Amino acid sequence: MVADEVTINLNMFVLVWAGKLAELSTMWVLMTYLTDMWKLDITHAAAIVNLFAGAATILPVGIAFLVDAFVGDYCCLLVSSLAFSFGLAIMTVSTLTSKGDTQKFLMFYIALTLNAIGVSGHSVSLASFLERQVQIQTLSNQDDIERKRPRKFKSFLKGDIIVVVLLYVAAVALSYAPWCVRFGIPAAGLMVATLLFVSGSCSYKHARPLGRSPLTTVCRVLVASLYKRSCHSPQDANQLYENQLSPHFVPHTQGLRFLDKAAIIVPTQTLGQQEQNGWELCRVTEVEEVKLLIRMIPLWMTFIMSGVVKSIGDTYFSEQANNMDDKIGKLTVPGLFILQAFYQVSKFVFTELSSKVANKLFQKSSGRCVGPIGVISAMVFSILCCIIAAKVETRRLNVTKSVGLVEKPSEIIPMSMFWLLPQFFFLAAVDGTSEYLCEDLDEVSGYCIARFYRGQVPTSTMIRYLRLFTKAVCGAGIVGSVILADEVSSFSKMGGRPSWFQDTLNRSRLDNYYWTVAVLSFINLVLCILVAIWYTCQHLILMMCDVVVAVKRVVLYFYAPVVSRL
Repeated sequence: MVADEVTINLNMFVLVWAGKLAELSTMWVLMTYLTDMWKLDITHAAAIVNLFAGAATILPVGIAFLVDAFVGDYCCLLVSSLAFSFGLAIMTVSTLTSKGDTQKFLMFYIALTLNAIGVSGHSVSLASFLERQVQIQTLSNQDDIERKRPRKFKSFLKGDIIVVVLLYVAAVALSYAPWCVRFGIPAAGLMVATLLFVSGSCSYKHARPLGRSPLTTVCRVLVASLYKRSCHSPQDANQLYENQLSPHFVPHTQGLRFLDKAAIIVPTQTLGQQEQNGWELCRVTEVEEVKLLIRMIPLWMTFIMSGVVKSIGDTYFSEQANNMDDKIGKLTVPGLFILQAFYQVSKFVFTELSSKVANKLFQKSSGRCVGPIGVISAMVFSILCCIIAAKVETRRLNVTKSVGLVEKPSEIIPMSMFWLLPQFFFLAAVDGTSEYLCEDLDEVSGYCIARFYRGQVPTSTMIRYLRLFTKAVCGAGIVGSVILADEVSSFSKMGGRPSWFQDTLNRSRLDNYYWTVAVLSFINLVLCILVAIWYTCQHLILMMCDVVVAVKRVVLYFYAPVVSRL
């Protein structure tokens, strides 16, 4: 038993960190690879990187559906690990082949597609599969939990941070190697990790697929509501269908009454007949979970700009760092990796800080203001990030002109890369706050869930999809940045003026683009405030509805006997 646990932990440990090494050593430098090796202009290269990043964030929704309904976590991990390995291998081959540009680009796009599937599959199934292998012992005493936290933090410092440092060292070492080695070593490492993962298949604790998914529930509720669109919703919610024997129950709410038709019991059929057809009759709990998804739409829309700002960091910020002085005195340092390490540390700090602040707010306001404040904070950080980036880029362009390097894109500009630290810091603040909003949505959406469910929360599976949908909206923002850049380029060329996006970074006017994104972020900030006000009004309306329902029940309780005698 002990040997099996050691094997399982080793296999999962290797798989996790092999995937991290692949991301560190390849995905971060993808923009540089496209501009330096493929000689693409910055707009084309940024579009490829953003489409890949957006796809890797949107795909988990569909993959999670397949995992829950058909294949399970193990098969998803196996397929995604193989896809990731083969994708990196094809990228390696594409750097060695002497074929024409069309064939090399085809291989590269196939590799990116496989990598996106690999990253998405890991994000969906890796954590849940690992949790199933580890026996989690719950502590009944809160004091014991508090005493455990420092130990957990120390073990993190001694364990995970050491591994992260080693991964960064390996990634930095690979940055000085040829591109075939940069892609080849992570591909080989991930393939070995996949083989180790497969070798322990008999020792894993497997779980059969559920055969259903919250996405199926959404479709069932919508179909049943349309099917019964001519039916009248009862005034008493207790007349709606609910399986009282189910361990999970969510009380009825007054909003979105059209969806309540899915839970109406029609008199033309027996209850047993209707229960057999899940596409005609749904539980109140299922209807309420679909209502939650719909009520989250206004909040989700505000996450799009977070994706747009994130896309700038993955592309243009990296390209700026690649063309700036990376020396500290006379010592040359791996500039891009130092900036990325600074970004990751800052992101971790803001994620933890957001967690602590949210917990305080959750205790004081029952979570009602956690989400709006979190989203508004992310938007403020977005505005500051774009403003600082615009100022720094203006200075970089002035230095470029002063030393005559505008037409020499391969030359290093005599301006320290550490000028980029402030914008990477605020980018980390945006991503750290947004990541907390995505990962801890069961707490963050307390202003939505607790507000609409009076403390009752949806199933853990539904919360998982809430997180995936939130991340997918950010991914839509990343993909949308491609369209935004194209529209901004067209707008900037009006009146015969040169486009803000040229072939090289030195000839472009990214500072103007940053100012544009800052203005859009400010508009989004105003929308965030309006959404927060809307949620507050919804909360007050629901409270008033609860009071009215309670008064009606009291009146019926006392006066119904009197009316019956008359």
